Amino acid sequence: MAGKGMQGRAQSGKGNPKPARRSGPSQQVIPDAVANRMARRIAIGTGIPTVMGMGVFIGSYLLVSRQIFDVPPSATLAASGGCFFLGLLGLSFGVLSASWEEKPGSLFGTEQIGLNISRLRSSIKAMRNGSGNQPTSSGRQER
Repeated sequence: MAGKGMQGRAQSGKGNPKPARRSGPSQQVIPDAVANRMARRIAIGTGIPTVMGMGVFIGSYLLVSRQIFDVPPSATLAASGGCFFLGLLGLSFGVLSASWEEKPGSLFGTEQIGLNISRLRSSIKAMRNGSGNQPTSSGRQER
């Protein structure tokens, strides 16, 4: 009996997979050039602070183990936490600073941040308005 259950599970994964749903004309997709631009900015913006955060642990260990300087554990934790927080900011910066135009934009992309934040807000607003909330006869939306 137990063997049949295992076979049923193994066979259920086989067969023709369901075709992926295609996005409709109302849904937009991130162009490949923009996605690659975002990925590069995210890799740099999160990679450098993450390596620094791990370097804090290594540096602290070397200083303490060789008795060069007695580093308090709270200082190590605060310094590495600060580096990992910078990595989190780098993630957001990488996404929001990427140019959506054909040309890549400036090196840091700071001029794109305001434009991309307004695009993000309008997209969220459009999703909320079109998320299946139907207005009632009184004009209010039901949830």
